[in-house]
Amino acid sequence: MSSLTMSARFAVLHVLGILSLTRSSSGSELSVPVPISCGTRAADLPDSTQRVLCPANCTLWKMSVFGSGVYASVSSVCGAGVHSGIIGVSGGPLQIQRRQGRTNYLSSYAHGIQSQTLSRWSASFTVARATSSPMEVSSQTSSTSIPASGPVKKTVKKNLKKPPAAENRDCQVDIALLLDGSYHIGQRRFNLQKNFIGRLAAMLKVGPDGPRVGVVQASESPRTEFYLGNYSMPKDVSFALKEVAYIGGNTNTGKAILYTVRNFFNPEYGVRRGHPRIIVAFVDGWPSDNLEDAAVMARESGINVFIVSVAKPIPEEMGLVRDQDYMKKAVCKDNGFFTMSIPSWFSTNKFVKPLAQKLCSLDQLLCSKTCYNSVNLGFLIDGSSSVGDANFRLVLSLLSSISRNFDISDIGSRVGAIQFTYDQRLEFGFNEHTRKDDALRAIQNIPYMSGGTATGDAITYAAENLFQPRTMGMGKKYLIIVTDGQSYDDVRGPAIAAQRAGITVFAVGVAWAPMEDLKAMASEPKDSHTFFTREFTGLEQFEQPIVRGICRDFTESN
Repeated sequence: MSSLTMSARFAVLHVLGILSLTRSSSGSELSVPVPISCGTRAADLPDSTQRVLCPANCTLWKMSVFGSGVYASVSSVCGAGVHSGIIGVSGGPLQIQRRQGRTNYLSSYAHGIQSQTLSRWSASFTVARATSSPMEVSSQTSSTSIPASGPVKKTVKKNLKKPPAAENRDCQVDIALLLDGSYHIGQRRFNLQKNFIGRLAAMLKVGPDGPRVGVVQASESPRTEFYLGNYSMPKDVSFALKEVAYIGGNTNTGKAILYTVRNFFNPEYGVRRGHPRIIVAFVDGWPSDNLEDAAVMARESGINVFIVSVAKPIPEEMGLVRDQDYMKKAVCKDNGFFTMSIPSWFSTNKFVKPLAQKLCSLDQLLCSKTCYNSVNLGFLIDGSSSVGDANFRLVLSLLSSISRNFDISDIGSRVGAIQFTYDQRLEFGFNEHTRKDDALRAIQNIPYMSGGTATGDAITYAAENLFQPRTMGMGKKYLIIVTDGQSYDDVRGPAIAAQRAGITVFAVGVAWAPMEDLKAMASEPKDSHTFFTREFTGLEQFEQPIVRGICRDFTESN
């Protein structure tokens, strides 16, 4: 009989895989991986199937894969496994997790597989490494085998292996490791780089509730090798790194940082809300492109950039370096903490632990996007005659105490202030005092105006003149209004307009300020954004409730 054509063999394997799934899903041993063909789609699998076994040489077949990290159920399961870097040419077991359908599946190229975009599909899935692989399979999948007859041998007790080290739950960070895959590094040093990163993952003690790592390879064009959610154990990360193929090309580190900021840190790919985000870029020699613009975007996105330079250029090569200060310009902050120089890939062992310690030093990750370093605090201060100079100083003391809780800097939080009576006066904008000491001093030095009370006009003035995109940081916008009396104009309309512009309003009232006006100005929920005290001396009690309220709002919106 003549040999089957490639398409006929594919069809036979596909049917055999489905038949095998049907039999195995009705059996009792659901923990055993079910053999499937290279083309079996997730939609073909019974819902009860959680583990499958992919044959070898699936890369020889044309497999349809839709999505990146999260795949449409119309995708080939084995194709998704190869694309994710969980299995290679030799095939192997996969763990499948069902997910809801999505409206947008992203395309990407990884591990020899080009996935496709898809605008919508009714169901999704992700793949992970199976915890055990008790079966092997050839490229021609067969049904579950029947045990041979004969006497049953007694199972021999084996010494239990030492359990893996527990994950480091005190270091809950999300890390993108940027491998240098340029021609400059070469295949041998590229392999040493992968070994170093594998040891780093082990030293970090990665895990679902500890540090998470993913890998992007930087070269002519960046390529995601695996995402944060793909591997939860150091040994799995190490195994995945072995499968990463060397690309070659220019050392476009800036392009890789930009790509990582835009594409890698996505909740669909395992990124956690509220956890510090880190990019560690390994550079062999020097980068071919500019890093400054990419680094600015990373900082504004709340990402801590580390540069690890290996085999720095010798004096004769310095003329070839595009920007000799690239490390200082690229990192989160130029204080020496975010850079590391290693003389050679052949002497990296002693640098693993110091780098791991830096990545877990949460207090020093100054570019992490938190409520303390990623907000714009606007103060709207009642300077009317009924306040008086002494009470006005108590108001400034409250605003200064609130500001002291935040990391005010040119790349962190910013503060601005407006004083109002019937008129408004911009005391200082968000870009005028970007050092905390200067900002606190500026608040304390605001001179008292005296006059009437037109709070509605003041809110409109603040929305139009203080919250200007060119002067603010990238963080959320907050307006804290402190007033001691009833406004002569409408406050509800201007407050609603400000909130529609993305400004969260806290209303603080003293003495004769009507509760009705305060709640009309405050954001929802009203009770947690409205504060009132009969005496100016009672303002100090609102410092921490307001700070906690800002952080609560920030966390819920990120």
